[in-house]
Amino acid sequence: MLGKLYKFISLHYGEEEKEKVLENVTENISFRGSNLWILACAIVIASIGLNVNSTAVIIGAMLISPLMGPILGAGFALGTYNFQLLKRSIKNLLIATVVSLLVSFIYFFLSPFKETQSELLARTAPNIYDVLIAFFGGLVGVIAITRVKKGNPIPGVAIATALMPPLCTAGYGLAIGNWVYFIGAFYLYTINCFFICIATFLITKYLRYQPVKMVGEKYEKQIKYGITALIVIMIVPSFYLAYNLLNEKKFKQNTDQFIDKEFVKEGYTIIYKKISYHSSPKKIELAFLSKKFTADELNKLNEELKEFGLMNAQLIIKQDATDLKSEILNEIGKKDNILSEKDIMINNLRNELDKYLVKDSGVVKEMAILFPKFKNVSIGKITDFPNTDSASLATIVMYSSEKEDKDDEEKLKQWMSQKLADRNTKVIRR
Repeated sequence: MLGKLYKFISLHYGEEEKEKVLENVTENISFRGSNLWILACAIVIASIGLNVNSTAVIIGAMLISPLMGPILGAGFALGTYNFQLLKRSIKNLLIATVVSLLVSFIYFFLSPFKETQSELLARTAPNIYDVLIAFFGGLVGVIAITRVKKGNPIPGVAIATALMPPLCTAGYGLAIGNWVYFIGAFYLYTINCFFICIATFLITKYLRYQPVKMVGEKYEKQIKYGITALIVIMIVPSFYLAYNLLNEKKFKQNTDQFIDKEFVKEGYTIIYKKISYHSSPKKIELAFLSKKFTADELNKLNEELKEFGLMNAQLIIKQDATDLKSEILNEIGKKDNILSEKDIMINNLRNELDKYLVKDSGVVKEMAILFPKFKNVSIGKITDFPNTDSASLATIVMYSSEKEDKDDEEKLKQWMSQKLADRNTKVIRR
């Protein structure tokens, strides 16, 4: 019975020959020629998708990105103690990373639209779910490439693990000089690389890929010890990182539960909330629309934090009008700093259009009284190109009349020039 169950779940069923798998992995490591061009194009496409907030475009970029190659190669190298393959994988991953950062930096530096879209913001703050996605996505990826029939998982892994968008976001952070965005996005990219590599290493070990035979027993031991140390260096910080991210997520969830029970359900309107997890002690800062708390109430609330698992945390309620005003102004200031450049462009276009509008709506009515002979009057502005190298705006007055009257036409021209404060006025009879 156990034998049948093991056979049912065994990864050895449908497994490709190990030599062919390693050959395919080795071929996909290199970033030269076409692979480098494909990577650069994928980065540009992903950057455009992030810039215009288009999820479909970002997914398309992830599908054509060849970034997974050297990461899987590093995982196989660690699992087979192949030092040469590991060196090649790390070298090509560094090349791919630098090229990706450079291309995305150039794109966002030249792009006229630099507002921070939601797709960009989503890649600046990694959490425990990103770790889980990278690890299990890496498992699926390496299982798929070790199968005789590769099937559909590879494109799905490329989308799920999302190596491309964090790199583009890091380039965006560099382009706008925002180091918080750069560090957060590059941190997420590093997490993805680490956990995909660890997942690959575990599957390689489970499938019993044979270690590479090297000349000289002493040299072989040195390589094995070196790679084993590297594996420990990668795994220990990775799990520590995952543990920290899990605790941060749990702290924020407990904070939300505390706020919901103690304040929201009591009907208090919260106008300001800030959670500082990395400070010591951890801080939960709140401000309310009208509710004021006494010192005893604040002490009681701080005691209740422990009941929600919020250890080493402090609740701060901002009630001083001056202090609260400064916080609100700071938040407004931050939003003003990321004012949409689309709005600025729209405002500039409006200013340009205003140049072509005649804003004095009473001119035509006055003209009908002063010049009753002129009918069907139209007034507008056009770009005038005189016999010079420059162009200027001219006010055009068009009218209909039974017969041409040069004197009245000249009087109309002078009157309109003075009325509209535009010496470059032309009067034309239809």
